[in-house]
Amino acid sequence: MSKGLAPTLRRPSGYWLYLLPIFIGFLAVVAVPFGTNIYFSFFRWKGGAAPMHWNGLNNYSTLLADTEFWNSLRNSIFMVIAIVIIPTVIGLLLAALLTDTIGRRFGPRIASFLRATYYLPQILPIAVAGFMWSWILDPANGAINTLLHSLGMDGPDWLGNPDLAIYSVMLMLIWLQIGYPLVIFMAALSRVDPELYEAAALDGAGKWRQFVAISMPTIRPETFIVVLTATVAALKVFAPILILTGGGPEGSTVVPSFYAYRNFFELSQVGYGSAISTVMALVIFAIAALMLWWQRRQEIR
Repeated sequence: MSKGLAPTLRRPSGYWLYLLPIFIGFLAVVAVPFGTNIYFSFFRWKGGAAPMHWNGLNNYSTLLADTEFWNSLRNSIFMVIAIVIIPTVIGLLLAALLTDTIGRRFGPRIASFLRATYYLPQILPIAVAGFMWSWILDPANGAINTLLHSLGMDGPDWLGNPDLAIYSVMLMLIWLQIGYPLVIFMAALSRVDPELYEAAALDGAGKWRQFVAISMPTIRPETFIVVLTATVAALKVFAPILILTGGGPEGSTVVPSFYAYRNFFELSQVGYGSAISTVMALVIFAIAALMLWWQRRQEIR
């Protein structure tokens, strides 16, 4: 064998058998349902025993001209702001505060306790969280309007006003999401070498400069994971909309996943609902692939 050539690795005969359960699971959970959904999207079908009529690409052409679908897609931007941008920024700042300031002054137990309290909404069933926020935002006896009334102010109809409903949903989503990036960032910050901070402090760098120059570059992989997973979750939001507003009032809180659900189950337009689901699946896949490509490119630099 010539020098510089790595020896050929021979996998054991049973190597591929270990991958068989994963392959079967992928087929059963992802590939077959997604392929079936694509198949349905080419038909006009009311579901059940109703006859299926070939519709070609008409469902997709109708979707491109559907203003309600584009409005739901626009509402996804609000979901991204509420699930990705605001919680990531707040979670990062809270993680730095708990790790550096509170953890050092009051001990790691206090920091861990506070971390658990922030993460508590993440482990609540979404139905429980939704009904709790339905009470908080109730215009008559809700916690927020009761507080405003005690201050001599009349509270608005948070979930019944088309101009406020989407922001009320965002408020709940921010509350739900903050704990996720907080836990990830605290774990990431714990592996930063304290000597780097000490050296930077000796050079005259303040807390903010240390955070930007040392902490941020170190936790970049975790930041990418948080942004990627949260973005996918934001584009798939369904249960909070169903519980809080049902897409109303006047369609102001409809998101693509809920719009697909409404067409599929409530309006019995299975083919059209499948087309919406297919388009959104491709959009999510494209965004995730683009983000992964960008991350890989950053690592190569």
